[in-house]
Parts: sequence; structure tokens; C-alpha cells
Amino acid sequence: MLAAILVAAGCGADPESPAPGAQAPTTAPSAQDSGSASAPGSDEVLHSANVTHVANVPPGAPLDGPQAWGTDLAFQDDHAFVGNFDGFTVFDISDPAKPGVVSRVFCPGEQNDVSVTGNLLFLSIDRPRGGPGCDDGEQTGEEGWEGIRIFDITDKAEPKFVSAVSTPCGSHTHTLVPGTDPQTVYLYVSSPGPEPGSSTCPGPHNIFSIVEVPTGDPAAAKVVSNPVISDESVRTEIGGCHDITAYPQKNLAAAACFGDGILLDITDRVKPKVLQHVSDRENFSIWHSATFNNDATKVVFGDELGGGMGATCDRNTPRTKGANAVYELTDGRTLTLRSYFKIPREQQPDENCVAHNGSLLPIPGKDIMVQAWYQGGVSIWDFTDSANPREIGFFERGPVPGLAGSWSAYYYNGHIYSSDITKGLDVLRIDDPLTDPAKQVKTEELNAQTQVTY
Repeated sequence: MLAAILVAAGCGADPESPAPGAQAPTTAPSAQDSGSASAPGSDEVLHSANVTHVANVPPGAPLDGPQAWGTDLAFQDDHAFVGNFDGFTVFDISDPAKPGVVSRVFCPGEQNDVSVTGNLLFLSIDRPRGGPGCDDGEQTGEEGWEGIRIFDITDKAEPKFVSAVSTPCGSHTHTLVPGTDPQTVYLYVSSPGPEPGSSTCPGPHNIFSIVEVPTGDPAAAKVVSNPVISDESVRTEIGGCHDITAYPQKNLAAAACFGDGILLDITDRVKPKVLQHVSDRENFSIWHSATFNNDATKVVFGDELGGGMGATCDRNTPRTKGANAVYELTDGRTLTLRSYFKIPREQQPDENCVAHNGSLLPIPGKDIMVQAWYQGGVSIWDFTDSANPREIGFFERGPVPGLAGSWSAYYYNGHIYSSDITKGLDVLRIDDPLTDPAKQVKTEELNAQTQVTY
């Protein structure tokens, strides 16, 4: 089950220099013609005319082992923080064309999804360990430690492990939610379950966990509630949530909970209320993630059909499966399905490809987001017209053996940053009249699952 759901990220290298043995990079004719662009060759870079590949930083020791896969990203000021199954990397992105490695921290634990606030960094651990420390090793069986690790990143060249919190069934992902008191933040912890025979992940697992973190005393962090999000009638054989996106300024959250999408009122941060369940038994397999538009009048839910390992962007998979679903959210807080979106570029039958992590571009009056699609690459797409979403730009590589591709792709202060599972950090830029207004918006911090109004 873990295998199905866990994927259910020096100086910047010249991005246009092919790896040894690779074909020379090519460029697609235009974003509008992206659906008909020829497929790239093995490990070859292909992108629409309005997208530039600015930089790539390949994996480096000690985060370059056989399963040192790049995962999620977070941002603060001139730094990017990239999760990895073996730890995390801090990058200096003050010059996006030349990202520099500030530190690489070896601290194994799947998936090491990351968020940051102030001088604290949080990691999600969803595989039993011998203990919370970086050196505790993997635990056989299901009685090990899982949950949230907390680091002090005051000195980004030497992050320090300071605390940890065990959570039921571990932490597959987590979402940072600021409290009404600026000295307190909350982590909404998502995890799958139950695990048969496990005392730490018993059934039914129809909850998520809320961890309270006093920012001045992170060692005092603790689980303060386990809200029930479904009852037996709507729970699938895998319970819990995969991911939760919070929009604190709107007091809303959208939870992707495997079998359902759930809309939450989070006015009371530790006692969220379920407003609505939406289901799609015909098209959605694993409700993976959610994104609000800026006005909170729409929610995009993504389906991770195949758990990230399947090739769902080929001609044999319907365009409504492994895709995004665009829902409109009315003033009465009711979700209504309007359309599906899937990248228009056919992928090879051996390329794992499905909707994955993305974020909005801050463009007033438009609903445009960038999104990772594993070996389908990075897609920039417009859902301003809810019924007719369309891709307006892309970047991808040709087939790579095994699990590969973009895990997360987010827009931050004028550039797109993609955490590639095996290729490291990619930096992209889109130049297009539709997206250029986003370049005027500057933010000091970005945790993509914690949306803020622009």
C-alpha cells in the first residue's frame, strides 16, 4: 500500500547542456501548439516557446543515493528548501540563474515533505523509524516512530534538529496553518491508514491530526486534536487524507482524502468543521491535492491515479482519469464540478505521469496555476473559464527509466521551481502576456499548501 500512495525535491549547471549520451535539447513551436509537439527523446528537454529553462542543480552527496528522491519545496526570502527521501537541501536563490547550495542535511525519512515559517522547518515522516532522530535508522514492522520533525534554520548553513511529534499513522504530508496568536502555528497532518496489526495506526483511520507548535518553544509541540473527517458510510478501504490545502484568510481548507474531496471551515483552527464531501467514483481514484483560486470561488482537486507510478498520460487512459477536476465554490459554500483538465501532450507507456503538486501564479483577475506531472513535466494552465481549462506553457524531459519527473512545481517571485525526483532542482521562467503580471508580485514566504491572498 505504501508503494502505491507514497508518490500517491554548488552552482547551477548549464540547463541547456545535455547529459552525456543525451540528445540535444529542442523547443516546441509554441504553447498553443503544445498538444501536437513531438515527444522528446530519452532524457531530452522539450518546452514551449514561452518557457525558458534557466538552471538545473543535480543531486549531490549525501542526498544522491539510489532512493534519494526529490520531493516537496518551500520558500523563504532568497531561499528554497527542497525535501528528499534522505533529508533536505537549502538553496540560495537570490540569483535564480545560479542557485547555490547552502546546506544538504542527511536525515532519512519518507517523504520529508517540507514547510517553513520564521526560524522553523518541518518535515513529514511516513515510514516507521527507530526514533525521531536523523540517525535512528529504519524500523522493521509497524511499531516504529513516524510523524513530524522540527528543525531550527536560524543558521541555514547548519540547520539543527530540535524536536519531533509522533502522529497517528505518521505524516505523509502536512499543511502549515497560522494561529490567531502569532506565536503559535498549527500543522494539519495528513496520513493514510489503517495498517493491519499496527498499534500506532489502527482502524478506522477517518481522521487527520493537528499539531500545535509554540514558535518560541518548538520542543513543546504536541497533537491537540484529531478531527473526524468522515463516517463509515463514506470511508474507503484507505482512510485519512493525502493532502490538505488551507486558505486561512478565508477560513477554509480543502482536503483530498483518498476517496473524497472535503471542504472544511477552519475558523476554529483546532476544531475544523466539515462543510461538504464531493465524490467521483467514476473518474477519481486517489484524491491527492487541492488548490483554491485567489477569490476562493473555485477549487481544483487532483487525482493521483496509480499512486504516481502509473503511466496515465498515454492514449489508453481517458482524459478524465489521473487528471484535475475544476469545481466552482458558491457563496453558499457548495462545490459544483465544471470540468476536467489533463496535459494535452501524450506520454510514453513507460513514463509515470499523473496530476501532482502545483500552485497559483499571482495574477489578478486570472486563474492560472503551474503543476507537476511527474514525467509529464511541468504544466502552466489557465482555468479562468472553469468549463474550458487549457495549457498555456510546459517543460518536460523525455523518458527516464523508473520513477522520475517533477514531483512539485511552484511559482515564486518571478520563476517556477521544480523538484525533479532524480534530476534535482530545475528553475524555469515563463514569459507570456497572460502570466507577466505575476512578476510584479513579491512574497517573503511560500508554503504552497498554505494559500494567501494576493
